[in-house]
Amino acid sequence: MIYEKIKELCQERRTTVSAVEKEAKLSNGTIRKWNKSSPTVDNLQAVARALNVRVEELIS
Repeated sequence: MIYEKIKELCQERRTTVSAVEKEAKLSNGTIRKWNKSSPTVDNLQAVARALNVRVEELIS
């Protein structure tokens, strides 16, 4: 669910999940793993900053 929202936001912003991972200083494939597990609060905040959105937007 969170992964799909991030993917959607990436498409809107014409960027890739990999680019967001790099900007958020996450290892490659981290966001994709969120399909089956929950992210840490710190990682979620880093992705929200990279996408310039609030954390609430990622989890809604």
